[in-house]
Amino acid sequence: MTVHFERQDAVAIVTLDRPETKNAITPEMRRQLWEAFEDIALDHEIRAVVLTGANGDFCSGMDVGGMGRGGVVGSMDRMHTLNRISRAIHSLNKPTIAAVPGVCVGVAWAYAMCCDFVLASEKARFALIFRNIGLAPDGGSLWLLRQQLGAMRTKELAYSGRMVGAEEALDLGLALEVLKPDQLLERALELARSLAEAPTVALGFAKRQVDLAAATSFDQYLDVESLMQPIASRTEDHEEGLKAFRERRKPAFKGA
Repeated sequence: MTVHFERQDAVAIVTLDRPETKNAITPEMRRQLWEAFEDIALDHEIRAVVLTGANGDFCSGMDVGGMGRGGVVGSMDRMHTLNRISRAIHSLNKPTIAAVPGVCVGVAWAYAMCCDFVLASEKARFALIFRNIGLAPDGGSLWLLRQQLGAMRTKELAYSGRMVGAEEALDLGLALEVLKPDQLLERALELARSLAEAPTVALGFAKRQVDLAAATSFDQYLDVESLMQPIASRTEDHEEGLKAFRERRKPAFKGA
């Protein structure tokens, strides 16, 4: 299996592992990666996720070996399977962290940006390499970048296909932290563990509110917000939070 799934208490670790190609994604890996995130979505004991790559790299994008086969229909099928992974990661109502140790290009950059946080090794390198093989970007790459950078900077990265180093990614707001390579995964797990102790339903609503803020008017946003808080107020975690506040102790949230 080239997509490994591991659980450490309430944290899931999903690792791309195909060392001979810098973890390039095959059709079988597309299926494995999508299934991993679908399973995580329905496993309520998992409350945070780390997505990473093995062997010093995150992922070099799609394996180009199968590209161009099957005509337009085959290409549309590939887009469907690629993009459903983006949807599965982006829509997950649990905190997600991309730990990027090295190369992260093409659709892999989209998958990293679909996570809530990107932690980068000092050796991390990001690029939209689609122009180099004459393709339009996929995985929602440009939508995700435009949310962060605006139109002009997004076009510059897409048109040039140039590499973005870890420090530039940090300066652009595309990475939360830059770490020594040997500290990356442990820091990602530390952050994931802290998020796994949080009220999962409330964080899920906060995630959706951030998305809504970029796509709705203020009045529309407030209408949806007014429904989310009453739902959250009926959770066990809300009751525990109130009780802990009154008793002046740290709350013990269960994600329910």
